[in-house]
Amino acid sequence: MKEWLRSIPAVHELQNHEQFEVLLRENQLDVTQLTNQLKEAVDQIRSLIVQGDWHGATPGTNHFIDEVFQRLGENIKKQFSYTIEKVINATGTILHTNLGRARLSDSAINHVVETAQNYSNLEYKLEEGERGSRHSHVEALLKEITGAEAAMVVNNNAAAVYLVLRALAENKEVIVSRGQLVEIGGSFRISSIMEESGAKLVEVGTTNKTHLYDYEKALNVETAIVMKVHTSNFKVIGFTKSVETEDLIGLTQKLEDVIFYEDLGSGALFDFRKHGIGDEPVVKEVIEMGADIVSFSGDKLLGGPQAGIIAGKKKIIDRLKKHQLARVVRVDKMTLAALEGTLIDYARGEKGIQNIPTIRNLLASIDELDERTKKFVTNLLQGSEHFQTKIFSSTSQVGGGTMPDVQLPTRVISLKHHSLTAEQVGRKLRTQFKPAIVGRIQKDEFIIDLRTVSQEEEHLLLQALLQL
Repeated sequence: MKEWLRSIPAVHELQNHEQFEVLLRENQLDVTQLTNQLKEAVDQIRSLIVQGDWHGATPGTNHFIDEVFQRLGENIKKQFSYTIEKVINATGTILHTNLGRARLSDSAINHVVETAQNYSNLEYKLEEGERGSRHSHVEALLKEITGAEAAMVVNNNAAAVYLVLRALAENKEVIVSRGQLVEIGGSFRISSIMEESGAKLVEVGTTNKTHLYDYEKALNVETAIVMKVHTSNFKVIGFTKSVETEDLIGLTQKLEDVIFYEDLGSGALFDFRKHGIGDEPVVKEVIEMGADIVSFSGDKLLGGPQAGIIAGKKKIIDRLKKHQLARVVRVDKMTLAALEGTLIDYARGEKGIQNIPTIRNLLASIDELDERTKKFVTNLLQGSEHFQTKIFSSTSQVGGGTMPDVQLPTRVISLKHHSLTAEQVGRKLRTQFKPAIVGRIQKDEFIIDLRTVSQEEEHLLLQALLQL
């Protein structure tokens, strides 16, 4: 071991090697940066020798020097590689929170790129030649699509809830049904957000039953908001009772200083119920019923970027826009560009909506999925003899804490490799291919659901499986 350690070339000697110059040019680093990286690579090898874990070439040989620079190159690649990378989602879960939720439409992506690459009129009125407001860019579209008098955008729906409660109900009471005190991902609770906002929570009813008279009894001069939280991430079934939105609106409309606010969560701008999918309320319907304000997410059923959208009465939205917190939770130009690109597809009607991947994936027919699945299996078996395959009926999930009770009929591919377990197949597809591929594992079979795989990604998925 001592002989090996003495045989490791000094760093200044390795700096004179031609491979050092090659790495300098290829990686656009300065000498100091690359030298520090070289020292780290040599230290890593020295540590392996001391621990008795070095299984490479013998120090002092040309092969050893090659291995030093190979390790150096790998370290550099790792350091300067993106940690957020493209993933092929073959799980069938459309709004997969761990995989980034909604995919953006082409028009939204193109608008983001153009906005990011150039200066823009983010807060500038071109006709007047004076400062403008970033709220204006999507407000007109949101008003048209939802029927609201006004709208604004913040960085997510939790921020929207917080801003509404802080600006409109600080030190005042907010009435909420106990059955709607939900917890969303990451242990964020409506009750906790309300506490942080300074509003005073008034719980009414029970976990499974709340009546209109529960709200009526709780109303007093300290009441600022009657709030309804749409329980989009869970369902209570059985002996239950909740108060309809229309009834709560009717109650608050009789009161001069009490606002009705509904947190719609998932943000459906499209009526999925017409296609037999779930029972999510459409934002426009709630606005037309007379809700004072609503809030909802941008990256769930809407199919856009992460954002929190607040829509409703102009006098209330104006108060929110002027509140100091509005700047704290505001969105950047790229989020606005992505949202504008998405909303324009909605404004175009049925044909435009089909451009939004989330909508397209949700509405994919079983016949379409069956045809794609059969064709994929045929191509796989023609190119490889290493798999046993079968196609069977299953269900896809909406995901993202949305429509938890909805099971979308689908056709999936079950794969069994001749020499690899399902776990090994899954790991190799995640770690040895670019883009990484994520599927499902069920009873030692690797399951692929093409509902969430685009036509362009099918080829990449097929090639990866053939290479196994």
